[in-house]
Amino acid sequence: MTPSNGSSGVYRALLLDLDGTLIGPSGSPHPETTACLHELVERGVHVMIATGRSEGGTRGVMRELGFTNPAIVFNGAGLYCPVKDKLLEERTLADRTIDLTFEFSKIHDLPMVVMRAGEKFAREPKTELERSALIDLEDLHIVPEAELPRERLIRITMYSDVFATSADLERALVAHVNRPAYFSHFPLNALYEHAGSPYQVVDVQPPCRGKAEAVRYLYETHGILPEEIVAIGDATNDIPMFEAVGLAVAMANAMPEAAKYADRVIGDADSATIAELVGELRWAPSKKDCSVSPS
Repeated sequence: MTPSNGSSGVYRALLLDLDGTLIGPSGSPHPETTACLHELVERGVHVMIATGRSEGGTRGVMRELGFTNPAIVFNGAGLYCPVKDKLLEERTLADRTIDLTFEFSKIHDLPMVVMRAGEKFAREPKTELERSALIDLEDLHIVPEAELPRERLIRITMYSDVFATSADLERALVAHVNRPAYFSHFPLNALYEHAGSPYQVVDVQPPCRGKAEAVRYLYETHGILPEEIVAIGDATNDIPMFEAVGLAVAMANAMPEAAKYADRVIGDADSATIAELVGELRWAPSKKDCSVSPS
């Protein structure tokens, strides 16, 4: 195993994706993984979640883990503090970007979920397929389509069963919007609770570094260098952090597009593979205190 980006092979921080990485089909982290992460924290290593989920979708996992460090949410558009239970940072979409995204949805009659801090909104589902795409979404409000909010939006998520791949949907949406934004895409069936869904999904977020915002945060607040960071993930939205860190690790179930950016591939999410990786690597305390004050 050769660390990338000139790393010395001693790491001070661990970035973890949730779905398909820390969270497998069981819906909870593997017990051995949970134990090893707690040991890392006790040793002064900074363990940080970096997820595409909203803060509402991240809250329960962080409480289960007992983590107090802030987490990157909304694919980098937000920084969530589990102690204060609020976003410490949030970016919002430009009005014109929102208008053009809504226009694309109307042209193709595609369902959307629009999100802002603490709230999600969707139209009344027109089909059972639409309804099934909304299962397990936290803080969701069903409203008439004309009443979907357009202010202070952090993300717009669009669904389609017409485009062959999520990359095709993203290309069409990017061409239509043609404005600065951070786009990420995935097939909905990549999420265990939506196995078998034909939907392709694109998330539209404000301009940002994606999950590499975690690398920026760790340097600014803890003095941790990019080469001192390990990142583990499984999807295309993990690529920005893979490119930025000292050691990029893909799960066995990773999307091929993401796996090619990884330095190594480990086992499945429902195994002890992350704990085994942590045990192999050399760790050192971060240079500053990692704790978060509840004030």
